[in-house]
Amino acid sequence: MKDVVKDIYDVSLHDFDKRVIEASAHRPILVDFWADWCSPCIVIAPILTQIIEDFGGQVALAKLEVDEGDNMKIAGRYQTRGFPTVILVRNGEEMDRFTGAKPRHFIREFVERHL
Repeated sequence: MKDVVKDIYDVSLHDFDKRVIEASAHRPILVDFWADWCSPCIVIAPILTQIIEDFGGQVALAKLEVDEGDNMKIAGRYQTRGFPTVILVRNGEEMDRFTGAKPRHFIREFVERHL
């Protein structure tokens, strides 16, 4: 099994372009816009981890805590309206998104549509 730690990582305003936009040329990146005060964000986090494990390196998960530093600027760039918002980025472009805690089968199908 591939090293899941390399497939799930935190990003910020300062490294977003490199670790998400540029990295998405090699594989799709799920970006989890979340906040620690957000209950649905806490609910979905382990589900996202399971999904990344299921796909064994085919997709990565970049976690962006919107309340840290200047990270809200990235949330604004993507016009997020609620949290969690999960955006799939491929080749530097947003391919799809969903908002709110969703069940595992929904997220799995969401990712499969873009592989």
